[in-house]
Amino acid sequence: MTADALGQFVAYCKKIQPQTQEEIKRFFEGVVGFPYDKELLLQAYLFLNNKNLFPTCAELLLFEKSPIADYTDLGKCDFVYLTSQNKLFLIETKFIDTEATGATERKRRNKHRNKVFEQAITLKHRFSEYWNIKLEELECGVFTTDPEVDWRGNDVNVITKSISIDKLEYWRKNYPIII
Repeated sequence: MTADALGQFVAYCKKIQPQTQEEIKRFFEGVVGFPYDKELLLQAYLFLNNKNLFPTCAELLLFEKSPIADYTDLGKCDFVYLTSQNKLFLIETKFIDTEATGATERKRRNKHRNKVFEQAITLKHRFSEYWNIKLEELECGVFTTDPEVDWRGNDVNVITKSISIDKLEYWRKNYPIII
């Protein structure tokens, strides 16, 4: 990616998501204090622990926005980070209910597992085409509540991380909220 293309993309991000990293951190800490949505809680965990999960990620550029102008029909990306190597890192998240049992729930889990990878890979390709960025300059990851996905990224060049629902809930209850 040329420095110019990266600069244009970063400027685009600052325009459509002008919040500072500190403002975004306060938003996610609010989610931890009042977790009304499981997916959003998972995203809060990812943002607040990103250095441990995806250490190359340096700055959040976009959250829950389409990186392709205003074409949300082409897909929203949960997170787009600028890395310490001046690459872009796309991360898709998915809260997968691993505690539910039965054939229907197993089928639903598998569908969610497949979908989160499909979303990440599809978005990476659309992103590459739209912004004229080489695929090797785009990294992508998946973060879920299902450890079953951890091995699935190996064959498709997707970095996968997970946290169990129990550990996520323990973290939420013990996160030091400063008011």
